[in-house]
Amino acid sequence: MPTPRELWNRFKTYLNKNDSVGVTVDISRMNFTDSFLREMEPAIKKAFAGMTALESGAIANPDEHRMVGHYWLRDAARAPETSIRKAIEDTVAAIKHFANDVHAGRIRPERAGLFKHLLIVGIGGSALGPEFVAHALTSPQDHMRVWFFDNTDPDGMDKVLAQIGDGIAELLTVVISKSGGTKETRNGQLEARKAYRCAGLTFERHAVAVTGEGSELDRTAQTWLARFPMWDWVGGRTSELSAVGLLPAALQGFDITGMLSGARDMDDVTRNSNARQNPAALLALMWYHAGQGRGSKDMVILPYKDRLEFFSRYLQQLVMESLGKEKDLDGKIVHQGIAVYGNKGSTDQHAYVQQLREGVNNFFVVFIEVLKDRSGSSLEVDPGVTSGDYLSGFLQGTRRALHENGRESITITLEEMGPATIGKLIALFERAVGLYASLIHINAYHQPGVEAGKKAAAAVIALQHRILGFLSSNTGKSFTAEQVAEGMGAGEETESVFKILQHLAANPDHNVKCVAGATVFETRYSG
Repeated sequence: MPTPRELWNRFKTYLNKNDSVGVTVDISRMNFTDSFLREMEPAIKKAFAGMTALESGAIANPDEHRMVGHYWLRDAARAPETSIRKAIEDTVAAIKHFANDVHAGRIRPERAGLFKHLLIVGIGGSALGPEFVAHALTSPQDHMRVWFFDNTDPDGMDKVLAQIGDGIAELLTVVISKSGGTKETRNGQLEARKAYRCAGLTFERHAVAVTGEGSELDRTAQTWLARFPMWDWVGGRTSELSAVGLLPAALQGFDITGMLSGARDMDDVTRNSNARQNPAALLALMWYHAGQGRGSKDMVILPYKDRLEFFSRYLQQLVMESLGKEKDLDGKIVHQGIAVYGNKGSTDQHAYVQQLREGVNNFFVVFIEVLKDRSGSSLEVDPGVTSGDYLSGFLQGTRRALHENGRESITITLEEMGPATIGKLIALFERAVGLYASLIHINAYHQPGVEAGKKAAAAVIALQHRILGFLSSNTGKSFTAEQVAEGMGAGEETESVFKILQHLAANPDHNVKCVAGATVFETRYSG
C-alpha cells in the first residue's frame, strides 16, 4: 500500500485540470504503471488521427456508407458541407423560435391558453438523453412539465396519462423517431392519439415530430404543428444535442445555447493531441487499462449529485451500444464491450458499495462530484457542517475505502450544475467512447445487435398472427400450446407459441380463452 506522501505525489502527477471548461479528471487511483501512458502513445495517436478524420467527414460507418457528425451539432462551422452547416444552424434557430412561440401562446392548444405539459414519445437515444437532461436541469421556473412514453408498456403509458389527467388539454406531444418505423414509438404515438380523442381533442393540433426527411413519421406529421429534422449522420445515442434533445430542452425553458457552448468547449479541450492534457483520452486509456483492452471490468458510475441520477442510464446506451461488438474492424471475432451500471451517491453506500469494497473485483468506479452544493447558503445540520459537506465527505470516504481494498476509481470533478456542464459531460464521454473504440479496433457507430433484436421481435408478432388465424379457423375447439404449434406446422417454434398463448390469454384484446390443465403445459387455449 502506498504511503500518504506517495499517494499525494501520484495525485499531483496525474490530476488533469482544464480551467477553460472547469472540469477535473483524476486518474491517480487507477493502478497503472508509470510506463503505461508511454507504451500507449502510438495507439492513442492513431485514435486522435481517426477522430480528426471523423470530424472532417470521413465515412465512419461503412455498413451504411455514412458519416458520423454529432460533433458538428455544436460547431456547425466544422461540418464538411455547406448544406449540413446550414441545416444545423437553421434547425437550432427554428427550435428557439418554436419554443418562444409556445411559451408566448402564439402556438397554443386547441382549448387552452398555453401548453403547460410536454409528452416526449421516443425510445433509446430518443428518450434517454432528454430524460437525463430534464432530470438534471429541471426547476420550478420551467415553462412546461415533462413526461415520457419511453417504452411500449401499456400500463406505463396509462400511469403517465393518469398523472397528466385533465392537463391533457394543455399537453404538447413530441414524437421522436428517425425512421418513423420504430414500433415502440409508433405505439406510443397511437396511444397518445387515443388519449386526446377520448378527451375530445384533436391530436394533430397538439403534436410535433422529430424525424428523418421523407420517413413514415414525416409523411404522417404533414398536418401537425411542426416537424424538425433528424439526420442520418447522427446516431440515436449521440443525438441529444440535435433536435432530439434540444427541442424538449428549449420547450422546458432550458438554455440550449449554454448546452451547445459547453459541449463545444469540451470538444476543443479533447482535441488536444497530448493525452496527458486531454480528459477524454485519459478516460479512454483508463478504460483500456482497467479491462486490459478486453472490457473485462465493468464501469460503475457513481455521481454524488441527485440531478445526475439518470446519467448512468444515459451512459449505458452511449457506451454499451457503441462498444459492445462481436467483430472488430477486420472482421475478427472479439466480443468487445464495457458493461455500465450505477445509481447515485450516497445512496449507493447503503446499496451495493459493500460488494464493491469486499466482493468480486470485476469493476472500476467513475465518481462524479459537483463542488457547488446549491444556489445560496446551506443549513448547518451539525456545528460547522452542512448536508453538502456530508455528501462530499461520503464521496471521499467511499473513494478511500475502495482504494484501501485495491479497487480502482476515476474521479471527475465539476464546478457546478447547469446547461453548460451538461453539454460538457455529454461531449466528454462521446469523445472518450470514440477514442476507446479506436484503441480496441472496433466500429463504435453501428449496432447490428439492435437490428437483430428488432427482426426477432417482428418474427414473434408474425407468429402471433398465425396463431390467431389457427384458433379462429378452429372455433369451438381447444388446444394445448404444443398442439397449436404442430397444427400450424411450427413445431420448431413451440416455446414461442407457448409464450404467445400465455400473453394472449392474459389480456382481453384477442378473445383467446384458456382452461388450466394438470400442468402448465396441459393448459388448453381456444379463440
